[in-house]
Amino acid sequence: MLHIRYRRKALRGILKMPKWTAQQFFGAFEQLAVENLGGLDIVKLKGRKGYRLRIGGFRAIYTIERNQLLILMLDAGARGDIYK
Repeated sequence: MLHIRYRRKALRGILKMPKWTAQQFFGAFEQLAVENLGGLDIVKLKGRKGYRLRIGGFRAIYTIERNQLLILMLDAGARGDIYK
């Protein structure tokens, strides 16, 4: 099982989302922590380190550092703003 660590910016982004969507993101990261990727829309990013998790119109950018067994969520927000 991986440990999940959220950056402040990521938590603020999730908490600004509708409550149902925020709960889905927290649940999706719990699912990732036990390394169960079934049903998640995840894509490896091109041109930068990390992955993108999509739920509806919202995205979360995160990295996995296997050496430390850590999921580090970098940012979360609406589709148009997340990649900047």
